[in-house]
Amino acid sequence: MGIANRKELEARRKALHKANENVKTHVRVCSGTGCAALGAFEVYDALVKESKKAGLPVQVELEPCGKEKDPLFVSLTGCQGFCQIGPLVHILPDDILYTGVKVSAVKDIVEKTLAGGQVVEKLLYKNPEDKKRLKGRADIPFYKGQELVALEGCGSVAADSLDSYVASGGFSSLAKALKMDPDQVISEVEKSGLRGRGGGGFPTGRKWRSCVSAEGDERFVICNGDEGDPGAFMDCCIMEGDPYRVIEGMIICAHAVGSSTGFIYVRHEYPRAVERLSLAVKTCEENGLLGKKILGSDLDFDISVARGGGAFVCGESTALMRSIEGSVGEPRAKYVRSVQRGFRDKPTVLNNVETFACVPSIINEGSDWFTSRGTEKSPGTKAFCLVGKVVNTGLIEVPMGTSLRDVVFGMGGGIIDGRPFKAVQTGGPSGGCLGEDHLDLPVDFDALAKAGSMMGSGGMIVMDDRTCMVDVAKYFLKFLMEESCGKCVPCREGVYQLHAMLDKLSRGEGEPQDLEKIQRLGKEIQVSSLCGLGKSAPNPVLSTLKNFREEYEAHVNDKRCPAGVCRDITTFTIDPDKCTGCLVCKKACPPDAISGEKKQVHIIDQDKCTQCGACRLVCKFDAVVTN
Repeated sequence: MGIANRKELEARRKALHKANENVKTHVRVCSGTGCAALGAFEVYDALVKESKKAGLPVQVELEPCGKEKDPLFVSLTGCQGFCQIGPLVHILPDDILYTGVKVSAVKDIVEKTLAGGQVVEKLLYKNPEDKKRLKGRADIPFYKGQELVALEGCGSVAADSLDSYVASGGFSSLAKALKMDPDQVISEVEKSGLRGRGGGGFPTGRKWRSCVSAEGDERFVICNGDEGDPGAFMDCCIMEGDPYRVIEGMIICAHAVGSSTGFIYVRHEYPRAVERLSLAVKTCEENGLLGKKILGSDLDFDISVARGGGAFVCGESTALMRSIEGSVGEPRAKYVRSVQRGFRDKPTVLNNVETFACVPSIINEGSDWFTSRGTEKSPGTKAFCLVGKVVNTGLIEVPMGTSLRDVVFGMGGGIIDGRPFKAVQTGGPSGGCLGEDHLDLPVDFDALAKAGSMMGSGGMIVMDDRTCMVDVAKYFLKFLMEESCGKCVPCREGVYQLHAMLDKLSRGEGEPQDLEKIQRLGKEIQVSSLCGLGKSAPNPVLSTLKNFREEYEAHVNDKRCPAGVCRDITTFTIDPDKCTGCLVCKKACPPDAISGEKKQVHIIDQDKCTQCGACRLVCKFDAVVTN
C-alpha cells in the first residue's frame, strides 16, 4: 500500500499506533554487528518459535488489523549500544535487559518472563563494582548520562520495517518540511547550529545555503557512509539499525536545496548496511516516499546506494565524489568547493550519516530544542564509539560538552583491572591523544581542536599505563601511510618519513635532534598537504610528542620503553617480592623462557625471551616488570 500524500501517511501512522497500543509486551533483540556475530539472529528465531510453542500470541510485524489479543511483539532492532555484553534482549514496558543471551537461555525467558512475569536473574547485567545484578537500562551506569538523538531509533525501531519507523514518528518531519518553504528549512537548520558530524564540524545550514546560492541547473545530495576510522562504527550502526531516518534526512535536504538525485556512499566492509539501506530505498520507492511527487508535493527525488572499494581516502569529500563517478578516488585542490563544483562539477551537499540522522529531530522538535543541549558553539549531541582499555565498551551518544572524565569513568566504568588511566585518543587515526590533565575537557569541536585533537567521526580509544605512546603514533602513521592516495608529495613522502623516524625511536636508535625533526616535519605536512588526510595525518605524533614528551625522551635518551611495548628496548624480569610462584606466567610463555617450581620465585631466561609480554599480561600480581 503506497503513501500518496501527507493525509495517507497520518492515516497509516494512526492505524499503526492503534496496533501498537494493543501490544502487551515488546521484545527487542539487538541485531547490531557485535550481537549478530554472537548469535542474535538465532536468538530471535528461537524466541519466536518458543513463544508460539508456549501459546503466546506472537507478532513479528505491526499489524493494523491484527486479531490477536494483547499480542507479544518480537522485533530485530539495530545496535542497542552495549556491544561487549551481547546478544542483548530488551523487554518493555518493564525495562528488563538480558545480556549475553544464548539460544539455550531462550526457554527460560519465555517461560519465566514472557509467560510468568518473573525476571531471570542470571541473565541480568552484573555491575563490576559491587557484583549486583541490575534489572534494566535505567539502572545500568553505561546508559546513564546518554541522550539519544541520532541513535534514537537504533535500539527501538525494527531495522528493516517501514511500518515500525512510521509508527515511531518516521517521515512526520518530512511531511512538516514539505509544508515549509525551502528557505525556511535551511533557516531552521542554521538556527539549530548543527555542525557536520563527520569530523570537520562545518555548519550544516551554511553548507546547504551555499549550495542553493551556487550557479547550476542541477544539484546533488550525497550521504557519506565511508566510515574508515579504526575503532569507529557509529555510522555503520545507524545505517544498519535506522536506515529510514537517514533517508528522511536526505529527502528534507533535497527539498531544501532543490535536488532530485541523491547517493549514499557506503564503505566496502559494511555489507549489512548496504543490504538494509538498499531494502529501505526500494521500500520507500514502492510506497511513494522516493520518486515522483513525494507525499503529493512537487518534490521528485531518487536515491542510489553506491559501494566504496575500501579506500580510506574516499572518506574525503572530493575523493568520494570522484569514486561515485567511477574515477580514481583522489582529492581535488581545496579551493574547489563541493557546494559549487562537486559531483559531476555540479553544486553538491555532502554530509555524513549522523548529520543527516539529526535533521528529522531538528525539523520536528525545532531548533530551540536542539540548541538546549550541548554547548553554545557545539549544540546537540554526539555519538561516540567507546573502545580500548575501558571496562564498558560500545556505542554511546552524549550532549556536547560532556567531559572526557564522565565518558571514561562514568559510562565507561573506568580502566580495566583498575589500572591507571594514561590517554584517550579522539578523532580516529587523524586525531590526537590526550592525557590525564585533559580528563575534565568538555567534548566539543572547539575544545578538542584547541587541545591538539579533533572530534573526527567519533572514535574514542582509551589507553592504560601499559600503552606506549610512541607505538600508538607509529601504528596510526602506518595506517595513514598505507591509505594515502599518493597524489601529493607532502603526504606520500612526509608521512612515510615520519613513520620511519618513529620506527627508529622504537628500536632504540633515536638521537636527541630527532624529536625536533619529527615536530618540524609534522608541521610542514599539515601546512602543505592537499587534503584532510594529509593535513591531519601528523596529529597522532604531534599530540603524543606534546603531551607525553618524557616518554619520547626515554626512548631516545635511556633507550627504554616505559610501557614495555617496544621489544627492541624492553627487558622483562620478575620481582621476587611480588612473585607467588603460581606458574601462570610460565604456562603462558611461548618460547618457554620462564623457569621455577610452584610456590617458588620464577626466573626469565633473557637468552630465550622474545619480549612478547605474554607473561606480564597474565600475571595478576604485577610481578613481571620492565627494565
